[in-house]
Amino acid sequence: MHPAGPPTMEGESVKLSPQPTVQAQDEEQSQRTVTVNPAHMGKAFKVMNELRSKQLLCDVMIVAEDVEIEAHRVVLAACSPYFCAMFTGDMSESKAKKIEIRDVDGQTLSKLIDYIYTAEIEVTEENVQVLLPAASLLQLMDVRQNCCDFLQSQLHPTNCLGIRAFADVHTCTDLLQQANAYAEQHFPEVMLGEEFLSLSLDQVCSLISSDKLTVSSEEKVFEAVISWINYEKETRLDHMAKLMEHVRLPLLPRDYLVQTVEEEALIKNNNTCKDFLIEAMKYHLLPLDQRLLIKNPRTKPRTPVSLPKVMIVVGGQAPKAIRSVECYDFEEGRWDQIAELPSRRCRAGVVFMAGHVYAVGGFNGSLRVRTVDVYDGVKDQWTSIASMQERRSTLGAAVLNDLLYAVGGFDGSTGLASVEAYSYKTNEWFFVAPMNTRRSSVGVGVVEGKLYAVGGYDGASRQCLSTVEQYNPATNEWIYVADMSTRRSGAGVGVLSGQLYATGGHDGPLVRKSVEVYDPGTNSWKQVADMNMCRRNAGVCAVNGLLYVVGGDDGSCNLASVEYYNPVTDKWTLLPANMSTGRSYAGVAVIHKSL
Repeated sequence: MHPAGPPTMEGESVKLSPQPTVQAQDEEQSQRTVTVNPAHMGKAFKVMNELRSKQLLCDVMIVAEDVEIEAHRVVLAACSPYFCAMFTGDMSESKAKKIEIRDVDGQTLSKLIDYIYTAEIEVTEENVQVLLPAASLLQLMDVRQNCCDFLQSQLHPTNCLGIRAFADVHTCTDLLQQANAYAEQHFPEVMLGEEFLSLSLDQVCSLISSDKLTVSSEEKVFEAVISWINYEKETRLDHMAKLMEHVRLPLLPRDYLVQTVEEEALIKNNNTCKDFLIEAMKYHLLPLDQRLLIKNPRTKPRTPVSLPKVMIVVGGQAPKAIRSVECYDFEEGRWDQIAELPSRRCRAGVVFMAGHVYAVGGFNGSLRVRTVDVYDGVKDQWTSIASMQERRSTLGAAVLNDLLYAVGGFDGSTGLASVEAYSYKTNEWFFVAPMNTRRSSVGVGVVEGKLYAVGGYDGASRQCLSTVEQYNPATNEWIYVADMSTRRSGAGVGVLSGQLYATGGHDGPLVRKSVEVYDPGTNSWKQVADMNMCRRNAGVCAVNGLLYVVGGDDGSCNLASVEYYNPVTDKWTLLPANMSTGRSYAGVAVIHKSL
């Protein structure tokens, strides 16, 4: 310290004490260090919880129903704005030793006070519906958010409308929006459930009027309305016109309008609905350029949110039948393993229908099977449903008009011409007209409401086939259409932009890399670019305007590679990421990526 100098007279100069240099300041600061012990808070709360368990220093008893919980006011007030307001305000509870909490059951309150002391909470299907409102009451917003996150992870076509209603009651805005978006994105499956059939009129109108409704065709919306009315026909019949106002009938195919809508009794008996049907018929009579000028909510195409997709590759031979299922994420460009099949399965038919992946028939390593397994992508699990009438491996499988068709195949002794169809609404299989030719290792595809069976192997004549047959469900008949340019057994068949592609396959020992495409409009086949590799018994699917051919074998080994065709450039490109397993005779389906 500097000694104080004598007082100065006015006008006399003053000599000030020198300021410390920057270095000296740094030295002073460096002598002061602040440390934070990250474990301190946790230790303190642990001790407070131990004191609570021994009923030491507790100054309040919280009561709900017949449960009494000793606690510390300051701890409760520090973590819950509800308790803070109670203990620091003018309410009688601020001084009371015993406080009763209504509207919360004792077990739930006990869990929440445990959370205040421990920061641990378990959210389950059983407790979430009582935990969330109780956490909201006590203003424990982290617990409330945990409950919302849990419910969002549980969204499924069978429960999303219930979760949406729950979120609405408890003003969980984000969860409400997520559940609503989920219902719109999975509408074809949601409309089949009890929750949809139990909605109020206003709730159904709100859902089916959404531009974001994801439906492959407006037929689904029409079917949903008819189902909802028929569920409680007497009380709901008067609502028919109000609902049909939101069905975009002009966007339905003309055949469907004539054969299904016009024949529906609920339409015939309602003049307003008949007016909507006439409006749709007139729309179809207009030239395309005039249709575009019409500004009418029923002629506006829906614009669903494009959900990211994943490709699922089911079972196969590697080199024996396997249970493994792989999933390719197009966004992230990587393969992941998902739930295995319940049993080994190769040479099966695999399709996506009504929100699920179906694996139909096939070979388990020793037997041809009739069994069918169904994959739920939300739950990541497989379950079994009704078996087919016949054992079938190397069959073709496709979906047409909400029915799953199993076409041809091999039963262990002979090639099959028979065809059977499955309705998920009744969980039953039934035969339809057989093909004109026995076909095992057959490829199938659906174009413009017709089912095509392409090539394959005819066990009777012991030859690979170039013939193609078309099935019309309206007449229940198969007819031959134009032959392919070459024989193909085990060809990968897929549909892109209304055309049918036959990729690879083999003719005896010769495995092909050539590809040809069928145009139903001209009933003719033409060659397109060859694949990079010879492939037979590969899986095929179409995604975002590209045709993917997955695995297969080249005549000597199973392939793990995948390539895709771009019809704009007429080029095949190998996917950079291979499957973890080379597999032939695997089935492929595309599903929406789970939230």
